[in-house]
Amino acid sequence: MRTLFTLFLLIQLNLGFGQYKFDVSAVAKFQKELNSEYADAKTSPLTPKDLAEFKTLDFYPANETFYVVAKLVRTKKEKPFEMKTSTDRKPLYVKYGELSFTIDGRDLKLNVYKNMELSKKEEYKDYLFLPFSDLTTGNESYIGGKYIDLKIPKGDAIVIDFNTSYNPYCAYNFTYSCPIVPLENDLDIEIKAGVKKFHN
Repeated sequence: MRTLFTLFLLIQLNLGFGQYKFDVSAVAKFQKELNSEYADAKTSPLTPKDLAEFKTLDFYPANETFYVVAKLVRTKKEKPFEMKTSTDRKPLYVKYGELSFTIDGRDLKLNVYKNMELSKKEEYKDYLFLPFSDLTTGNESYIGGKYIDLKIPKGDAIVIDFNTSYNPYCAYNFTYSCPIVPLENDLDIEIKAGVKKFHN
């Protein structure tokens, strides 16, 4: 996951401050790096059987519709909470803020979170976790929803590129413990972007 997060930070930095422009080549790079991570036995979440047969993940075509600039409203005095996972593990997260944006004329909102333990590490101190589900969840995309890695912005605008959304490791291997998407982050819209489900 560290490789994935580093790549995403580079994509965000390449945008520059105030320069919010969809870049299809950045999505292609994201897909290539993710495939490389999953093809490497040292970093792949795939089972040995799936790894032996792995060629590529199935991605939605890059789509500018799902590249949005959201307004970030930071929430203050939030108390850390135990986020439910696919196992008994309950990592501590805190709600960092609310993201408001528009897709196809629809006003949408998602909560974004910080992992309390991860944020203690220097390389992850600006890391934000955005889990979500939508109307493709359980159909074309993984039933457990998807994640997006974000970086804390200096201002109150933040890019959400759903084209860089990826599946929890649990989508590939049940031995992992993955955060469950909070109910408030279920979008009543189809987000046809990012990684599709792995197995039918």
